[in-house]
Amino acid sequence: MNAPAPAYLEIIDFIAAGTTPRAVIDFHPSADAQRRIEELIAREKEGRLLPEEKQELDHFMELEHILRMAKAKARQIVAQRSEFGA
Repeated sequence: MNAPAPAYLEIIDFIAAGTTPRAVIDFHPSADAQRRIEELIAREKEGRLLPEEKQELDHFMELEHILRMAKAKARQIVAQRSEFGA
């Protein structure tokens, strides 16, 4: 059985592909990635998280934090553009 791809790769792929402020605002991890993170969080709460899974979860949480900050900035950019009619 193959191990699932780290959920954080979706965020990296999204950033690497280039984007727009609107796309940043609208981005959400896939249902598969969300399920993976929920699974890792549950395993962590149960004390059953393997070291490599802990690393995967930590990477995802760091990127998720950066993405939240980027979404806030993107909302400002979109608001400024609409305010000035751009």
